[in-house]
Amino acid sequence: QVQIVQSGGGVVQPGGSLRLSCAATGNVFTINGMGWYRQAPGKEREWLAGSTSGGTRNYADSVKGRFTISRDNGKNAIWLDMTSLKPEDTAVYYCKAEHRSSWSSPIVDFWGQGSQVTVSS
Repeated sequence: QVQIVQSGGGVVQPGGSLRLSCAATGNVFTINGMGWYRQAPGKEREWLAGSTSGGTRNYADSVKGRFTISRDNGKNAIWLDMTSLKPEDTAVYYCKAEHRSSWSSPIVDFWGQGSQVTVSS
């Protein structure tokens, strides 16, 4: 009913930049938080950045100052602008949306399909 669609992954050199995009589609009622996560091979999924519906942004220390999350509530979309990329940023990046199907319904997390980001020279 609700789908999270991502785009924008790719290969970039160290020090380069990349933008990831994400949008929630389908029967969206209301979305609270949206955020970005990543998972490198052999490692647990790591939270990177989040945005509340009110516009508050939070970042993990590992990406603070380098990554920026943007949000458009009207489009149910978020972006992750990544700069000064490092080889250790190589991972599959996932978008998450916290969705309510009604005001009385609980929050349900919906995840995007993942986008591969490879930072290599």
